[in-house]
Order: sequence, then C-alpha cells, then structure tokens
Amino acid sequence: MRTKTLLLTAALCAAGIATSKAQAVYSVNAVGYVNTSLLKGFNLISNPLDNKATDGNKIKSLFASLPAGAQIFFFDGSKYSVAAVDEFTGEVTGDAADTVLEPGNGVFVRVDAPATVTFVGEVPAGQTHNQITKGFSIKASKVPQAGKVSTDLLFPKAAGDQIFIFDTAGNKYTTSSVDEFTGDWDVEPTLQVGQAAFVRTDTAKDWARNFDISK
Repeated sequence: MRTKTLLLTAALCAAGIATSKAQAVYSVNAVGYVNTSLLKGFNLISNPLDNKATDGNKIKSLFASLPAGAQIFFFDGSKYSVAAVDEFTGEVTGDAADTVLEPGNGVFVRVDAPATVTFVGEVPAGQTHNQITKGFSIKASKVPQAGKVSTDLLFPKAAGDQIFIFDTAGNKYTTSSVDEFTGDWDVEPTLQVGQAAFVRTDTAKDWARNFDISK
C-alpha cells in the first residue's frame, strides 16, 4: 500500500508532502487530502484526517471515492459490519455506512482491482488521544505521520502487547510482540501514513500524543 499526503494551509494554500520518509507541513490549521493506494483484495487502512466538519467522519462519506463493488469492513471489537459501494448509484450503503471512523481508527477495504481512496480533512494536532480497548482493535496513528510505532509514533507499549500488520500482496499478517521480561518489541513494527493494524492488548490504554505540525 502506497500513501501520498498533501497538506494545505487554510490561509495560504502552501503545500507539503508527507511520505514514509519525510514530512513537511506549514500551519497549525493544516487541511488537505491523503491519497491512499489500494491493491486488489483486502487492505487494512486508516482514516488519516479529520472530516468531522463535512459529515462527521462517516464511512459513507470517507469512502465515497471508491469504485463500484468496493467493500468496507468495520470491526467493533467482536464482530464486523459491512458497507459497500452500490454498482448502480455509486453510493456507500450497508450496516456500516453511517458508522463514524475517527482518525486513528481503521477498517478493511476490499477492491476488485487496484484503486485509490481520497481522504479530505484537517490534520489532528495538539494534544490527541486514541483510546485502545482491551482485546483486539484496528488502530493507527491519529496524525498522518509514518514511523516506528513506539519510537516515532509514541504507541504506549506494555508487556504482552501485539501488533498485526496485514500484507495485502501476501494475504497474511506479520506479528510483533512486546517481550514480558524486557518490555521491548521483538521487531518494532512500522506504520505508513494511512495504514492501520490490529492491536491486541491485555489492558485498555490511551495512545496520547502532543503533535505540533509546525515542527
């Protein structure tokens, strides 16, 4: 999955491009778009921008740019609900269509051919919080930034935590775990902008960050 981020300042429309290696932004009120490339099959992706002002981050709005037949699978911690792009109307309908997908949360998206989904909204900044429940959940960085989950993105790791990265091309997961004795990752996972992962934890926690987009 390849992700290209374009962040625009509200006043000057100055732009910066954030990739997996670098990020440049120019305003504390940055808004813009993220183009997330999807491979054929299942892709585990996140909502990287806050579209609350437009339609409350509802799935039917966030994924309106997907092609007909695309499906979105939302996991609530115990089961999936599904939305799909209608082949006749092009609208996103189904049980998950009105579900809110806040930045920092993710879904599975299935497409029949390579496609691109475009997200539009504000960059979450300042003090941010991403609540992680006990058990399994689909999570991502709440801000559009790539890096190692704890070293760069400040995921609050604890003994026994696991993160499962889904490989679309290989149709399999890569698992990383926090050692119960050392408290370190066996292999620290990396997340790209717009990428989500399954998180399993024994206790609920807050993935909190103070993100300054001017730095």
